[in-house]
Amino acid sequence: MSRIRWTALLAPIIFAAHVAEEAPGFVEWFNSLVPRGISQSLFLSVNAGGFVITNNQAGMLAATQERAAATVMLAWLGFLMLANAAFHLIATIVHDRYCPGVVTATVLYLPYFAWFFRVAVRDLGVQVPVAVVSLLVGSLPMAIHGYLIVFRSDRLF
Repeated sequence: MSRIRWTALLAPIIFAAHVAEEAPGFVEWFNSLVPRGISQSLFLSVNAGGFVITNNQAGMLAATQERAAATVMLAWLGFLMLANAAFHLIATIVHDRYCPGVVTATVLYLPYFAWFFRVAVRDLGVQVPVAVVSLLVGSLPMAIHGYLIVFRSDRLF
């Protein structure tokens, strides 16, 4: 199996590991910061949707191995992993307490995202400027959402 296929198919597994770390305490942590809190069912439904999208993106890229599919997945992973990892790290530092998910965001999300970026550029020929714009556009909603949570005690949705 090609490297891009293996790389793509790891995304849902890594996402599932992250949600497993988050699930026991994220809602309580979140609600301690944001008065307009969330429920466990909202947390689970949002992550279920994210898992479906991640599976679809990974499956599409693994099946086609096309540059366009890798570019779209870069945008998605910019949102799901890169900006989310930044959120968890910044939240942990700013609030000086464990943000559920920070371990897998640091140990899995960041290295995986860097590896995926490298494989997309080297193996599929995604141009670096295109890859950077894709991940920046994709990561923007999570970056805004994370900023609101950490610094404004608010949320987008």
